[in-house]
Amino acid sequence: MAKTLIQHAGLPIYLLDSVTEGGEEQTGAIVITGSHGGLSAARYALAYRPLLVVFNDAGIGKDEAGVAGLKVLEDAGIAAAAVSHTSARIGEAKNTWESGVLSRVNAPARALGHGPGMRVREAVQRLAEGFRAL
Repeated sequence: MAKTLIQHAGLPIYLLDSVTEGGEEQTGAIVITGSHGGLSAARYALAYRPLLVVFNDAGIGKDEAGVAGLKVLEDAGIAAAAVSHTSARIGEAKNTWESGVLSRVNAPARALGHGPGMRVREAVQRLAEGFRAL
C-alpha cells in the first residue's frame, strides 16, 4: 500500500491507497484514498478527522453500501466525497487523484462547493481558493 504526501495549490494532500493508513498526521488534512466509501472506511476516517476525505464509490452496491460512510462522516461534520468506480481504480489513491470524478458528495462537501461531475483536482483547487479568500 502507498502513503504519499503531495502539494497542490499550496495545500498538503495525502494519497492513501487505504483509508486504514491514516492517522494523527491526517487530522485536518485533505486525504484522497483508494478505499470504498462504506461504513467501515468511514470509521477509520472518523478516528483522524480529515478536512476532506475522498473515497471510491465501488459501484455504489446494494443499498448504496459503497457510499454509506459519507452520511456517517456528514453527521460528524466531515466533508466526504466518492469518485465513480468508472473514473478511478479502487485501491489506488494516485489514480483517484489523477483521474477521479466525483459521483457522490455529502452536505459538508457540498458546502465547500463540491458536486458530482467535478474532478478531484478541481475540488481541491476550489478548496484552496476558498482558503486564500479568507
